[in-house]
Amino acid sequence: MKEIEKKEKVNITRRPSQTFNFDEKIGEGYFSASYFLKAKHIAEQKRSKQWVTMQFFQKKQAILCGVDEAIALLQRFARNPEGLKIWALNDGDVISPFESVLIVEGFYEDFAYLEGIIDGILSRCTSIATNVRETLNAANGKPIIFMGDRNDYFTLQPTDGYAAYIGGATMQATDAMHQYQGGTGVGTMPHSLIQLFNGNLIQACEAYMQVYPNSPLTALVDYNNDVITDSLKVAKHFGEKLYAVRVDTSANMVDRYFLTHQETFGQEDLRGVNVPLIKQLRHQLDQAGFPWVKIVVSGGFNQQKVQHFEQQNAPVDYYGIGASLLKISIDFTGDCVRLNGKAQAKAGRRYRVNPRLSTVHFYHVFLM
Repeated sequence: MKEIEKKEKVNITRRPSQTFNFDEKIGEGYFSASYFLKAKHIAEQKRSKQWVTMQFFQKKQAILCGVDEAIALLQRFARNPEGLKIWALNDGDVISPFESVLIVEGFYEDFAYLEGIIDGILSRCTSIATNVRETLNAANGKPIIFMGDRNDYFTLQPTDGYAAYIGGATMQATDAMHQYQGGTGVGTMPHSLIQLFNGNLIQACEAYMQVYPNSPLTALVDYNNDVITDSLKVAKHFGEKLYAVRVDTSANMVDRYFLTHQETFGQEDLRGVNVPLIKQLRHQLDQAGFPWVKIVVSGGFNQQKVQHFEQQNAPVDYYGIGASLLKISIDFTGDCVRLNGKAQAKAGRRYRVNPRLSTVHFYHVFLM
């Protein structure tokens, strides 16, 4: 049973700590900044048993993600974790600038050295979830295929896939990205498969269907830089067996179609995957009697490019996006804002009450 299913079926509010493959060196301070470790040791020797309130916030409208992991981290590596008091929002909550999303109370030396790690978890996961949600909004609800496998370190795929899922991207490239929410990787075919058949797209598609007869056929049609010709070719050959075509033209290439039709499109940039090409592709497919064939676009898409395509009514059915969704766009900060129940914080920071926070019980995460 995947972790999302556990939350729903067992009726728990947080993902269990067993979900996360934490490195045991976290408890040794290996991943904590030196100054946090020094502060911990000073507190132990000079100011022990000081009860502090630490709150975490960021400065944008965002989709929160990473809270379950941050709580599991605390309850795994804090000293005397059952003695901590924790209040938190939930993964998937919409959050406002400066809103407290996680508040932890306890003795400073017991948990504060984990501050930087928690900041990093929240920053990365919330950034990805927010990037996905904003891009989905730009896409007017059209599905996004999360293709971030080639844009970051591979061991991050389960975490990134979960964050993308929280943001709304349920279709993802690898099995690892589905580790927490269930499902398997989706995809079409790489250019290298066509290369194996000496550039013969029809043969590559036939081989695909023979090996994966129950998988919908999506043909990658930019290998020869002749998207419309090759799309019509595979549509005529496979008929209703063809589910979709994917266009992934390199950003420095101009499709062959425009060599004879460039005057039609004025001064518009015709490099890469562009609106005129996709509109003409849809028109040609419809005219040839293939209105059911979907169009998938990929290659250098971000929120701005998706928004441009939608504003121009580009007939796209799916957007494949990777690197732009992984951009770290949100920075979290953890601040100690109260000392022994009294206000005490750096200038400009204060304790921010948030009635939306819910109490986190130790067993919710640690004992499941």
